[in-house]
Amino acid sequence: MSRGVPFSAVLRSEWTKLWSVRSTGWATAVFVLAVGAAGALAAAGTDTADRPETAVQTALIGFGVGQLALLVVGVLAVTAEFASGSAVSTLTAVPRRTRLLLAKTVAIAGWCLQLGVVLAAGCFLAARTLTAVPGGVAPTDPAVLRTLGLQIVATALVGVLGVALGAVLRSTAGAVMVGTALVLVLPPVLALSGPRWAERLSQALPMLRVGQDAFFSVPTSWPVGMGVVAAWAVGAWVVGAVLLERRDV
Repeated sequence: MSRGVPFSAVLRSEWTKLWSVRSTGWATAVFVLAVGAAGALAAAGTDTADRPETAVQTALIGFGVGQLALLVVGVLAVTAEFASGSAVSTLTAVPRRTRLLLAKTVAIAGWCLQLGVVLAAGCFLAARTLTAVPGGVAPTDPAVLRTLGLQIVATALVGVLGVALGAVLRSTAGAVMVGTALVLVLPPVLALSGPRWAERLSQALPMLRVGQDAFFSVPTSWPVGMGVVAAWAVGAWVVGAVLLERRDV
């Protein structure tokens, strides 16, 4: 590629590279299985729900742990090239490094959004079919749409956070460990440690989201929770872009 190569070409190249490694397929399969199986079991195990959004929220439970698979996909989109040494040729072909990172991010976010839409729709159908709700679970219910929409966006943000951590750390193991600690381990550990400051700190971490709620952590309103996750994803991405520009390779 030359310096003047269109962004669309860089994006196509990143999409091709995303599917050139087996880990993408395996992580995707784990995500689909975790979300689909947990959603069906949760919906089937909930005889009744008082509100439609509650039924849908219950069916989305598999997104909690399942999103870790997409964090791994995001990390590997960056670190796999540095581990294999192919990053040298990639950066030679696309010298504008921030542009390259943006293409990787768009590819990952796009894939996460697609998965989120399909699986959120499947969880909605499971809730509508398997859980009894007064008046039913209507697809046009604003609360239901908000719950599904928030889940889809949260899924994409986890993928973006994975890309960002991969760019910052350049280590697959390190980025996955740090990401897992931030989104899954530290929030509940801090919340249960006792002090008020620890609980507040846990709410400031990018904890995994299930619909409108935090997963296995201190509850926060959905605007606050989503804002925190988005701020971490964007902030880490900016740091990653700066480091990518300043490092030799």
